[in-house]
Amino acid sequence: MTFHRIAGAAYRAVTAAKDGPSLYDVCDPLLLKYAGGDPHLGKFYRTALGNPALRPLLRRTGLSELRDEARLQRLRDALGQARDHAEPDWAAIGAPVADLVDTIELAHPRPPAGPAPARPPDMAQIEGTIRSCAAHLLKSFRSNGFIPTYAAFNLIGDADLRGREMLMALTGLNSRGYKNSTLLFNLARVFIARSPARALINPPWKGIAEPMWEPMQIRHRSAYYDAFFTEALLSFAETGLASPDQANASRRAITEMVDFCLTTSAEDVRSHDGSIVRVITALAPLPHPRFSKFFAQIKQDLGFGIYVPDCDTTACAFSAATQAGATDPILDQPLLDFYAGYQVAEGANEPKVTVPLNDNIDYEGGVVTWIDNLRGERPFGNDLDPTLNLDILEVSFRNLARWKVLETPARLATAHRIIGFQKRLVLSGAFANPRSHIYYLPELYCAYFGRCYAAFTALPPAGQAAIDPDGTFGLVREKVLAYVQGELIAHEMNAFDAALALIALGHLGAPLAAFAPALHCIAESVGEGGRRGPFKAYEWNKMKTPTRILVGGPEVTSAFVLMGLALARRAMMAGGRN
Repeated sequence: MTFHRIAGAAYRAVTAAKDGPSLYDVCDPLLLKYAGGDPHLGKFYRTALGNPALRPLLRRTGLSELRDEARLQRLRDALGQARDHAEPDWAAIGAPVADLVDTIELAHPRPPAGPAPARPPDMAQIEGTIRSCAAHLLKSFRSNGFIPTYAAFNLIGDADLRGREMLMALTGLNSRGYKNSTLLFNLARVFIARSPARALINPPWKGIAEPMWEPMQIRHRSAYYDAFFTEALLSFAETGLASPDQANASRRAITEMVDFCLTTSAEDVRSHDGSIVRVITALAPLPHPRFSKFFAQIKQDLGFGIYVPDCDTTACAFSAATQAGATDPILDQPLLDFYAGYQVAEGANEPKVTVPLNDNIDYEGGVVTWIDNLRGERPFGNDLDPTLNLDILEVSFRNLARWKVLETPARLATAHRIIGFQKRLVLSGAFANPRSHIYYLPELYCAYFGRCYAAFTALPPAGQAAIDPDGTFGLVREKVLAYVQGELIAHEMNAFDAALALIALGHLGAPLAAFAPALHCIAESVGEGGRRGPFKAYEWNKMKTPTRILVGGPEVTSAFVLMGLALARRAMMAGGRN
């Protein structure tokens, strides 16, 4: 977005004609100063919505329907109940906000058709970009002592979160602070989406993955990110393009990141059979996430004080460590036994999936996201994401012999049920619907299926036959490839989209001609990151509640581009283009 567009959007926001009460007219009398009740609601309001940066942009945005005194009073009464009641009725409180949320018009990106180049860039350019991405990751590790990732708030929210889904979150989340933030963020979404400030807060972009151009980005570290940076550096080593110094630096970084995953971020939890299992937490205790003091306090003020372990971070950390050759005893735990306790059974979704934002899909056989800590806390309730379940399969394939999956009927049955969940999702076409996914894009699902498929095809034929007796992986491969070739690479992409396409195409054995659009997109995007790296920061994963929170960073883009180009290079060399 150019300076002139930013200035124009800001000017229109601060000079707009006011057509009804603003967010601040509604909330200031209730939440700016008060005694008693829940102090967090007011603290959140002042920190996130009533701050001096946002006020000028939204103070002249009013909602015409709130000129109806009865409707305005109903909304204020709901906010008062959220503030004052010890045990609020969140469904009743959320109802007037949900009605307003349903007036928002949001849609997922629909990129235009893209060019279809006949030939990919030459090998020297591909290898040069691989080296640039690896150098970026290693320099970042050397400078920071870790490879950072960033979180950024998009206050306009997610297109899939309508009034109905907001009520699901309010009634299904467990933390009162998280309910508070969900309620107020969703109220603010309405004013933002119906204001000229919308063009400033949510400008259009190229491709599918959203660029992270918000000015407030929170740098942090997590085992989930370290696991994928480990895989990226392993991918670089496999290309043979690393200099001796880079190879040594990569090994040191991998060793340190695996230790961060398996030791620093490990946490004991109780399994469904009463045994103690060591899993990996989403966000290790301070100071390990490496927040600045400023953002550490803001995180607390916004209601994100407690983080619990999750099934995805555990699976990805175990997988990266396995690929790196780690021998920590933690890896001997057969995770499928533990995951079975978090697996949904048909007709019994409610006890496990409390926030069913993607209830358009059949959950049977899927494993939910969040793990109760030893204190029994689960602030985010629970949800179920398809991509997470691919990661569980992938780590199980890598540890098939170690965990004796084929020799243990219960473990094999757990894997079969997850595969059945994926089969129904993909054959129904729901995998291509963004609403089906909680934390990821459909395009990322395709890349992660490729990663899972590669681990599956690396198994001996007898193992493949036992894991997939009815050929589900072949059927899913066809559907995913058709989507990547017919939709993703046929339309305009950004560098992150292109990296996801290459990962899927490379792992799933697509014809060489299919690589050309994504390779050209990456070649044309090199340098877009300026001084921060070869590429911009894009959406890797996201939260849909309490608002749309994107996670990514320039290093993340470099890691995914590196992995995608390494796979494309391998396919091209195998095809004789060396």
